Amino acid sequence: MPDQAPFRHVHLHRSRLLVEQLPSGDQLLRAEQPLFDHPQRLSDCLLTHAASAPERGFLAQRAANGEFRVINYASALRHARQLGAALLSRGLSAERPLAIISENDIEHGLLALAALYVGVPFVAISPAYSLLSRDYKKLRYALELMTPGLVFASDGDRFGAAIAATVSADTELVFTRNPSRAGALLFEELLASTPDMSAEVERARAAVGPDHISKFLLTSGSTGMPKAVIHTQRMMCSNLQMIMQNLPFLTEEPPVLVDWLPWNHTFGGNHNYGITLWNGGTLYIDEGKPTRDGFVHTLRNLREVSPTVYFNVPRGFEELALALERDEVLARSFFARVKMLFYAGASLSQDVWNRLSEVSTRTCGERIVIITGLGMTETAPYALAASWEAGIAGGLGIPAPGVTAKLTRVAGKLEVRYRGPSVTQGYWRQPELTAKAFDEEGYFCSGDAVRYLDPDDPQRGLVFDGRTAEDFKLSTGTWVSVGPLRARLLLMAAPYLSDAIITGHDRDQVGAMVLLDENRVRSLCSELPSGAPLSDLASHPKLIGVLRGVLARSKAEATGSANRITRLLVLTEPPTIDRGELTDKGSINQRAVLDNRKSVVERMYAPTADRDEAVIF
Repeated sequence: MPDQAPFRHVHLHRSRLLVEQLPSGDQLLRAEQPLFDHPQRLSDCLLTHAASAPERGFLAQRAANGEFRVINYASALRHARQLGAALLSRGLSAERPLAIISENDIEHGLLALAALYVGVPFVAISPAYSLLSRDYKKLRYALELMTPGLVFASDGDRFGAAIAATVSADTELVFTRNPSRAGALLFEELLASTPDMSAEVERARAAVGPDHISKFLLTSGSTGMPKAVIHTQRMMCSNLQMIMQNLPFLTEEPPVLVDWLPWNHTFGGNHNYGITLWNGGTLYIDEGKPTRDGFVHTLRNLREVSPTVYFNVPRGFEELALALERDEVLARSFFARVKMLFYAGASLSQDVWNRLSEVSTRTCGERIVIITGLGMTETAPYALAASWEAGIAGGLGIPAPGVTAKLTRVAGKLEVRYRGPSVTQGYWRQPELTAKAFDEEGYFCSGDAVRYLDPDDPQRGLVFDGRTAEDFKLSTGTWVSVGPLRARLLLMAAPYLSDAIITGHDRDQVGAMVLLDENRVRSLCSELPSGAPLSDLASHPKLIGVLRGVLARSKAEATGSANRITRLLVLTEPPTIDRGELTDKGSINQRAVLDNRKSVVERMYAPTADRDEAVIF
C-alpha cells in the first residue's frame, strides 16, 4: 500500500498559519514566514543564468527530424536583445502591445522573453480562439480590446483564416512559416532586419521597474468575454519568490520540466515558464495534451526526458496514471528523478492520487509528494498553496508568503479574497469590471469558496468548497453546493464520465447532464463498432447499468435532497466554445450550458421523460 513506502526526499518549507478573527466575522489568514527580498525584473534572472551557465538549455522542442532543438541561455539572451530591438523599433507599448495567437513553441517563448527584457507589454491569446472557433468572436473581441501593434503566429496556413477575419490590414504580422498575408515578415527576418540597438535595448531594460506592465493575460471567458488581467513585474517576481520559499528544492538544482500547459494561461505562462527562467532550468515544450490523441506525444516525451518536477491538470494525471500502470519503461523514466507532482485547475480524485502513489512505490520503492494549491490569473497565480504532503488529495494549504487571504461569508460559504504584491491592479481598459472585482478593503474577490480541512486544527490548511456563483437553491430553499457534488458524482462514475453539469435550480430534485469519457465508454461497450455514434454509447445497456448504480449509491449515501442526485442525462451534443459553453482551457462553463440548454433540462424533469434519450432515474 502507498502509506507503507517512504517519501522521496524533497526540500519543502511549511510555514505556520496566522489567523486573525475580525469583529465583522471575517478572518484574515497569513503565513508566518514573510516574503523575502527578491529580484525585481525577470530579465535579471536571464542575465544571471546566461553568465553562470551559458550552455545550459532554456527551451527545448522536438523538431521535424524527431530530435530536440535546444536554445541555451547564451542564445536566449542574444535573441532577447535582438528581438527586443525589433519590438522597440516599432514603438510597441501597452497601448500597442505584441500579440501572440499561436501555441507554445520556441519562437513564442523567445518573443515573450524579449518583451520582458525591454519592457514591451505582450499578450498571448488562446489558439483555440483561432483554431476551434468558427465565428472568431472571442479572438476579434480580444484583438479589439488589446489593439496590438504586432501580431505573431507560428503558421500562416493554420492561422491565416482567423487572421484574415480579425486582424486589420495595417497591423504588422510575423510568422515562423507560410506567411498568409503579403508584406508579413518571417521570424528569422524579424531577427535579422533590425539594426544594432544595443545601447537602446539596455537603456530600456534598465528603465523597467516593479510597477512596469509586463504582460496581459486573458481570463478564460467562462462568465462572458475575456478580461485582460494586468501583470506587472512586481506581480510576477513576487509570485515566483513565494513559490521558491515554499518549494526551496526548485532552487537547489536547475529544474527540468516536460510541460504542455499553454502559455496563454497563468499556470503554464506564469508559473511554469517563470519557474524555469527564475531558476535557470530547462523547459521541454510538450506538444501533447491530455486527450486521446494528444497524450501519445506526452508519453513519447516522458520516455525520453525525465523531469525533476511535473505539473499537470487532473485530467492529465488521470491519463498519466493509466499509462504508468501499463508501461514499466515509461514508469522508470518518469520516476527516475522527479521530486514532486503538482496539480491545479481542478480537483484530483483520491483514486488517481492513490494510483500514482502505488505505481511510484512499485517502480522505485518510494512515494512522490503530490500537492496542489489555489490561485487564479488575477493572483499571478500562486495564492493558496500546500507545501507539505497532506496524505490525501485536495489539500490547498495556506496563503503564500506575502499574501493575505480574507475569508468572508457569501451565500452560506466562505469566499476567499486576496491582497498582496502578486495580486493584479485590475483589468486593462475595463474600469467598471475592475471596480466590481475588489471589496471595500481592497481585497480581490475570487468567487472561490474554501473551508478548513479540519475546523479544529486550522494548521492543516484549507480545501476547495466550490464556486459561490455556481451554487443554487432547490425549491425547498435548500442550497446545493455544486463543486463538491460534481466532484463526488465524477468519482462515483469513474472512469466513464469526463464532466457533469449539475441541475435543479428552483426544482425539488438534483440532477446532472453528463459528458462521457468516450474512450473508456467505448472500452466498456466493446461490442459496438469502433465508429458508433455517441447516441449509441449513451443508450447502451452497460453504460445504463453503470449510471443506475451511481444513482443508487447517491441515494444510499445522501444526507438530504441537496446531495442526492436523482436523474442523469447523457449529453450527446458536446459543449462548444462559440456558444460560451466551453472555455479555451477545455473546462465547462456550467451557467452557459444551463442557459443554452433549457429545453434539455425541461425534458429531464418532465413526468414523461423519454428513456430513449438516455434520461436515467
